[in-house]
Amino acid sequence: MSVERIEALVVGAGQAGIAMSEHLSRHGVPHLVLEQGRVAERWRSCRWDSLVANGPAWHDRFPGAEFSGDPEAFVGKEGVADYFVDYAARIAAPLRCGVTVTGVTRLPERAGFRVETSEGPIEAGYVIAATGAFQTPVIPPLVPADAGIAQIHSNSYRNPAQLPEGGVLVVGAGSSGTQIAEELLAAGRKVWLSVGPHDRPPRRYRGRDFVWWLGVLNKWDADAPEGAEHTTIAVSGAHGGATVDFRKLAARGMVLMGRTEGWRDGALTFADDLGRNIRRGDANYLSLLDEADAWAARNGIDLPPEPEAREIGPDPDCMTHPRLSLDLRAEGITTILWATGFSNDYGWLRVDALDGQGKPRHQSGVSSEPGIYFLGLPYQSRRGSSFIWGVWHDAKFVADHIAKQRSYLAYRAPGDTAAAAE
Repeated sequence: MSVERIEALVVGAGQAGIAMSEHLSRHGVPHLVLEQGRVAERWRSCRWDSLVANGPAWHDRFPGAEFSGDPEAFVGKEGVADYFVDYAARIAAPLRCGVTVTGVTRLPERAGFRVETSEGPIEAGYVIAATGAFQTPVIPPLVPADAGIAQIHSNSYRNPAQLPEGGVLVVGAGSSGTQIAEELLAAGRKVWLSVGPHDRPPRRYRGRDFVWWLGVLNKWDADAPEGAEHTTIAVSGAHGGATVDFRKLAARGMVLMGRTEGWRDGALTFADDLGRNIRRGDANYLSLLDEADAWAARNGIDLPPEPEAREIGPDPDCMTHPRLSLDLRAEGITTILWATGFSNDYGWLRVDALDGQGKPRHQSGVSSEPGIYFLGLPYQSRRGSSFIWGVWHDAKFVADHIAKQRSYLAYRAPGDTAAAAE
């Protein structure tokens, strides 16, 4: 049986895989991009209906192509997916959709890898795992399946009508959890929100979006916080974008609790940390305003002052007298929505590129296993790695590394037997 051969194989045709294809083409590297679904499949089928990008269109894009329409708008998920489809066509990315990669192993006694796929084996000199960070939804094993409560991960949520009638407990107050909780509240649901530690940047300040402020303050290039691979950020582009304010959500009827801890006798228990978590978010918010003001003054930039942005409202009763347990049935809660993130799934990558927990061992995407690369990881090289434009720059670094390795392998010393054979 013949085996297809390609120099570089990219696994995944989301934003990471498309960016990787562009940079490999620029280096003249023959490659193939495999995708088990459609291009940008997760934007279409693994997001809720009303999702928009967390950054405005002028910023949250590849450098080589703008979104159509208002550059200040927050593009909806279908628009983002269409953007990647169009971009892939524009760069003539060598795509093969509907193909699942089931295993990658190193070839015995020669360079390269054997890649098992649903359409047969492929041999590749380089393999780039561009499947990103959102692979396996994580639902903590707290509430028994027979508790009589519907449990759903944010990955499977689409809209309020999808959920059973009754109250909803949302666990996790990052961007996804906060936006979904607010959507459910606006739909007339009674909503409880479990709030853990988080950063809470202003959506806009002094006429500029927070992504602009992070740019001029040089925060996009920051390393991951020590001991953490991911920082929970409460920010939203929904409805044109507004600063997340948990106190205002509580004033509208949402009940806030601290971090979810356990399950006992039909009730969930929560840590006594709600006030601390919200005040930590306030401190993060105010510190960015301080840095922004100092930068504007130091550089003589005339931006309209916004003193009202520093006004913090009164603490709601649910914050001053936090609930430490919640009897779900007694409160009429019929659904728990877990906005608790994702774990990696690299079980198909059977090479020495993962640590004992199955996480990538890498430096800026360059794996500990020569010839294997990763792309689309949070803080892969910097804070901005999680954004569309950040993935593009990380892909350039990886492609540059591959090009450098190719140049070493192409070198022939005088009298080299391999050169003589050629």
